[in-house]
Amino acid sequence: LRLWIERSVWSRDGDPDEHIRDLVRLATDYFLTEELSKSGKKVVGDKTPLLGPKFVEEIYEIYPEARVIHIIRDGRDQAVSFIHQQGNRAKRGRTHRLSPEELARSEAYRRSPRELAERGEGMFAEKTLRKAAQNWALRVGQAIEDGPALFGDGYTEVRYEDLLKHPNEEVERLLGFLGVDTEETLVEHCVNQASFEKLSRGRERGKEDPTSFYRKGVAGDWKYLFDERDKEVYKEEAGELLIRLGYEKDGGW
Repeated sequence: LRLWIERSVWSRDGDPDEHIRDLVRLATDYFLTEELSKSGKKVVGDKTPLLGPKFVEEIYEIYPEARVIHIIRDGRDQAVSFIHQQGNRAKRGRTHRLSPEELARSEAYRRSPRELAERGEGMFAEKTLRKAAQNWALRVGQAIEDGPALFGDGYTEVRYEDLLKHPNEEVERLLGFLGVDTEETLVEHCVNQASFEKLSRGRERGKEDPTSFYRKGVAGDWKYLFDERDKEVYKEEAGELLIRLGYEKDGGW
């Protein structure tokens, strides 16, 4: 696409980056509007992972009038989730990013969650955990700076942990932020549709299935799966952001 834009008689005298941004905007409008017309609703949105430190900035370049909800989760729980998801991918014969050591630990956990604890082992190879902490600190740390600076009142944050503790209150707040209906029955419907019990097809929150994408549905699971070295490694790489976001009160653990 860039090559055509740079060579075409229609566009070669303009800024290729500007043309590409405009075309991405047109494509986004096309797909979102198509979905909106099917649903009969008033607002449509896109849910996407925070793929890099510049991601919020990229959204702003294409959709500066967007309303952005940044869902933040304790990076240590995110690291635990990563290990389980990668272990599931490996079990299904799909591409994964675990070392043989981590695969063995993942398999041990599947056999018995207590097995690793009894052996005094964590689930992580230090290199993997250190990289996960670095990535979390970089991506989330940049997003909480760029979001308010670029979008102003069009940016808000919500903690995964708060969604678990106070789902109705948080959903009502977020619907209000989006400028849509916040009546109690709608809030309750949204919460029920996204409940762990519904998504896991009947399991209660906290009842674990290591093979499921919806594994356990709780916060703070890292406390039971990090060994002392894991805690030190994560603190070294992302301790400041954990404190800033309130996941740790001070330098202690």
